Amino acid sequence: MMQLKTNRNSVYQIGYHLIWCTKYRKEILEGQIDLYLKEVLYNISKDNNFDIIKMETDKDHVHLFIEATPNNAIPDMVKALKGVSARWLFKKFPEIKKELYGGHMWNPSYYVGTVGNISEETVKKYIESQKKKG
Repeated sequence: MMQLKTNRNSVYQIGYHLIWCTKYRKEILEGQIDLYLKEVLYNISKDNNFDIIKMETDKDHVHLFIEATPNNAIPDMVKALKGVSARWLFKKFPEIKKELYGGHMWNPSYYVGTVGNISEETVKKYIESQKKKG
């Protein structure tokens, strides 16, 4: 269960499930490439002040469970994760660029879902109950 965290001006619990695929769904995330990618993604998260809680790949896509701060914008996190990882993977494994026409590592789209400890229904009921208190 995610813990409450604080910074100078907020208390928060922010979790995201991120998924993205390799360009053309090429099955290249195996062996040393897969291991190096995971190492790089953890380093990117540390450099950008968010935490990867869980990570797994399956040949052509990446799943991450991320805990973030209110200052982390989703597009910025995704841009850092995909952009930096692509540069480092191409640098260490230049042969994979030949398999990806046009030299792009990742499909430009991604999935993001929020992960929380409270259901939508609970939040709605709580908000509705606030008027009754006044």
